[in-house]
Amino acid sequence: MVKQTTEMNDASYLFNTGAGFNSQDYLGCHLAASGRAVFRVWAPHAKAVGVVGDFNDWQPSALKLLGATGIWQGQVPNVHAGQLYKFQITTPTGQVQLKIDPFAQQFERKPGDAAVVVAPMTMRWHDSLWLARRKKSRAANRPINIYEVHLGSWRRHLDGSYYTYAELAAELIPYVKQRGYTHIELMPVMEHLLDASWGYQQLGYFAPTSRFGKRDSFLSFVDQCHQANIGVFVDWVPGHFIRNYDALYQYDGTPIFEYADPERADNRRWGAWNFDLGKTQVQSFLISSAEYWLDQCHLDGLRVDAVSNMLYCDYDEGREGQVNQYGDNRNLEGIAFLKKLNTTILAHHPDVLMIAEESSAYPQVTGSVANGGLGFNYKWNMGWMHDTLDFFMMDPLYRHDHFNLLTFAFVYMFDERFILPFSHDEVVHGKKSLMHKMPGDRYNQFANLRTMLTYMAAFPGKQLNFMGSEWGQFLEWRDWSALEWVDLKDDLNHRMQQFTTQLNAIYRHNRPLWEQDHDPAGIIYTHTDDPDSSTMGFIRQAKRKYSFVVAAFNFVPVERQNYRIGVPYRGHYELLLNTEAQAFGGTWTKLETTFTAVDNPYRGQPASFTVTLPAMGALLIRPVKVIGGVKHAR
Repeated sequence: MVKQTTEMNDASYLFNTGAGFNSQDYLGCHLAASGRAVFRVWAPHAKAVGVVGDFNDWQPSALKLLGATGIWQGQVPNVHAGQLYKFQITTPTGQVQLKIDPFAQQFERKPGDAAVVVAPMTMRWHDSLWLARRKKSRAANRPINIYEVHLGSWRRHLDGSYYTYAELAAELIPYVKQRGYTHIELMPVMEHLLDASWGYQQLGYFAPTSRFGKRDSFLSFVDQCHQANIGVFVDWVPGHFIRNYDALYQYDGTPIFEYADPERADNRRWGAWNFDLGKTQVQSFLISSAEYWLDQCHLDGLRVDAVSNMLYCDYDEGREGQVNQYGDNRNLEGIAFLKKLNTTILAHHPDVLMIAEESSAYPQVTGSVANGGLGFNYKWNMGWMHDTLDFFMMDPLYRHDHFNLLTFAFVYMFDERFILPFSHDEVVHGKKSLMHKMPGDRYNQFANLRTMLTYMAAFPGKQLNFMGSEWGQFLEWRDWSALEWVDLKDDLNHRMQQFTTQLNAIYRHNRPLWEQDHDPAGIIYTHTDDPDSSTMGFIRQAKRKYSFVVAAFNFVPVERQNYRIGVPYRGHYELLLNTEAQAFGGTWTKLETTFTAVDNPYRGQPASFTVTLPAMGALLIRPVKVIGGVKHAR
């Protein structure tokens, strides 16, 4: 008994001091084999706390306050897995309210929000080989090509009902593998009530949504992804939470999860409440959530949403002019929390990826905490994304005057470790799908899309594409219905899908396209300063001297014959990709597949060869045998 009490005191102490990084093992509902369950909840200012549920006919079983910990605890008999429950909180003013369990690992199906009693996790994993490889590899020097998915709208049954986790595993995993992606990124699967929030207004920080099945079914989905050699990232939202009054807001009648200052607590932009990131118990809660998904659910990383909202006091609407005690707009609590989060997570899991969705120019997002950075592994390159889309949406007639949209990214491409994202945010709310953004008739729209995706594959940085973009879906994304799979009956859409599959395979199998993504040695600039021709060329270099890929782009619908390309060595080269091949929906029925570089210096390179650069197209070319080099240097 003394030992048990000491462990409880230790757990409550760690939680209260901001060092309880596995708080879900202590707080919440814990079911014993005897049919008794221990319930614990943090409600420091409550006058009384009870638990109500199926097991006591929703009549409160009282919990007791554990000293000065702010934690209420009690044992309840005849509790079984699958039963529903909530906490009944009596506030300091005497108001009685029902609240969710913040640490619940499963909730009932919406519109209800009661927690579900779950048995201790007994998942038998089969991904040891995947985890062993992940532990040995360095992500920076590996291909990362992410397929972003909203599980509720990837596919649906004919009656409009959701696929289950098991059905998604049976269809989504083989599809992603066939298309050649290396990872899936799931838009938030943490429990949420409002479909239109896409999961970003979260209710349960430890519970995969019940829309698609139970907790263990989600774990099995992750396990099957790993067995298929596909990594799994999940979006995670530590900055703000759902507005509902029966959730975390004013949990014990006072603001314990959100800021005490109602102005700072209110997130107007997203209709949510901001976490008080400076509060130690909130830090324990959130870091425990991250640990839970990475450790117990075997995720390969978290994409941390809305980082800018945690970095600045004045980021939200109506907060112009808000400053900290030093007179600037830094959110000091948010910055300290992010550093603590990444330091903690990467100390425990050095082989996972913490990815920041950060839209400002805040410095050193991926810099080490020791050197003043935030400590993320990767940052979404929002500037590259916006500039690239702005360029490709433009009528080709005017592109030569706006080449800075493409070349500006060359200035800062190595300031951070970047992921290049064409995400869900760019194909919704009237922004049009990627294909629909492209100018011209339908043929030219596909030609532009193929060229833009090739540009992304060749540009330094890892990459992400949202579902449906791989075949050029015309309709923008709708979260309430499945993708337009019927599109694939159209020849151009089908060929676009085959193109993406081929491009992904080329990316994955050619080291120069990813091995030195974050090193200036990974790119050689050869033809980036000639907007008059609306063409561009550069070389992606692997670590091995003779392993490189030549990329050439034509951004106007005018074929360039005898287009000269400078290369480091004379010798023989071969075609990897011509975006205008007929097989992909282009017009070229016969391809130039081999090239011979001779001693003809061009654009800073000692040798060169000529090609026919397709109209509104791109070429990827690699050496086969170069003088002084090796054969098949890939």
